[in-house]
Amino acid sequence: MKLICLTLLIISEITVSRSEQYEVVGPADPVFAVAGEDVILPCSVKPNTSVVDMRVEWFRLDLKDSQLVHLYEDHVDKNTNQIQSYRGRTKLNHQELEKGNTSVRVSSVRVSDEGLYKCFIQSKSWYDDATVDVRVEAVGSTPVITVDGFDHSGGLHLQCESKGWYPEPVLEWLDSEGVRLSSETTETHRNTDGFSVKNTITVHHSGSKIHCRVKQRHHMLETIINTTSKRFSSWRTSIILISVFVVLSVFAGILIAVCAHKNRERIQLQNESIQLQNEHSRLQNEKSRIQYERNQLLKTILPKAVKYLRSHTVNVILDADTAHPCLIVSDDGKQVRSGNTKMKGVDGNKDRFDDYLGVLGKDGFSSGCFYFEVQVKGQTEWDLGVARESVNKGSVYLSPENGYWIVGRRYGSYQACDSSAYSFSLNVDPQRVGVFVDYEKGLVSFIDVESMSHVYSYTDQSFNKKLYPFVCLGFWKNENATPLIICDDYL
Repeated sequence: MKLICLTLLIISEITVSRSEQYEVVGPADPVFAVAGEDVILPCSVKPNTSVVDMRVEWFRLDLKDSQLVHLYEDHVDKNTNQIQSYRGRTKLNHQELEKGNTSVRVSSVRVSDEGLYKCFIQSKSWYDDATVDVRVEAVGSTPVITVDGFDHSGGLHLQCESKGWYPEPVLEWLDSEGVRLSSETTETHRNTDGFSVKNTITVHHSGSKIHCRVKQRHHMLETIINTTSKRFSSWRTSIILISVFVVLSVFAGILIAVCAHKNRERIQLQNESIQLQNEHSRLQNEKSRIQYERNQLLKTILPKAVKYLRSHTVNVILDADTAHPCLIVSDDGKQVRSGNTKMKGVDGNKDRFDDYLGVLGKDGFSSGCFYFEVQVKGQTEWDLGVARESVNKGSVYLSPENGYWIVGRRYGSYQACDSSAYSFSLNVDPQRVGVFVDYEKGLVSFIDVESMSHVYSYTDQSFNKKLYPFVCLGFWKNENATPLIICDDYL
């Protein structure tokens, strides 16, 4: 028993405690940015404390490939693995780090910068993170009104067009009193420069001003045309076209100057990258050495731990009555796979998952310890763990607050879901994952059975209802037909 206690203690120590006296705080509401301008993504430690000696990492949550936006470690910025599109555009205020302020400035905002950002701060004994939702708005060109001629009844056709907006704007016509005028269907197109909108209207009266207004949440541009007669003088149309040409020319000049400046910054960054390469290599070697020693220790201890965990194995049978309508559960309840479309003959009156492709086990547990293993080999998107009795099966966040204790794989990376999504990396992709629950101690641990390595643990949890085994094939749709299998072939 002493060896078993020591083993569980080591597993608990491997999992870093996230309940310290400090917390990372971000904005409660989305941060709005204007394309071409700079934006500051707020993040700080509360209560205020210096983070000069800590690791500060900003990364994107919504990208499949490289995610690093900015990294500060060992008192310097280390952006060798930074996303290419952010090179030379991010900056931390090192003086503010002494006050716990880890906000990052992103210069010359682009539409592609829109998304979810994670601010992650880590010391030797503590870490926490906060999520920042960035919304980008690109202000388009001033609306251009052109005359398209007259119809058979003498009505004047006016067309209004504007380009380069993001997100999609609203185009409307108004008379001189500000009353909206009915118009034909708006044409909207999207390309790499944003949205372009075009709309036509027929005016049957003269002697008034007609407004073409393009607007979005925080910005609006407007052009006015005066219908003093049935036909517009040619000089008025020329002035409008010349004005648009001048504006576009100025805008093009600004773009050329910005590109030249960015090119100089890119060359400077490349030189700095060469200087940091040797230091980076040294740190990588040190990291590999520490990781090797850790893995050697785990290879000695974890096989004995897994043998102990398997002494608490329970017979898990999946409950097809809880399965999402697109899932196919085997007759023996030991396998589940995605059918991509709703299965025929599925009883819609059952209490099923309706967004997540999830299914619960038939039997729940409210005391003691229990353990089961799930084969995930070949499946690229999965979640597994335990769920609280009568859990919400709708579109909720799979976190302990909502009754889910899980780990999963999404877009090639692994994550657990405490109060917020926490991504982590593994040396090898797990083929079979073991789930161990100690109900009284509030412990849920996940083990990579084949590599004999610890994956993740939830500690100090509070359970007050039955816990049911839970497996899931992602959110809404999974085109990979490989099943998740409840394993019984323990050796």
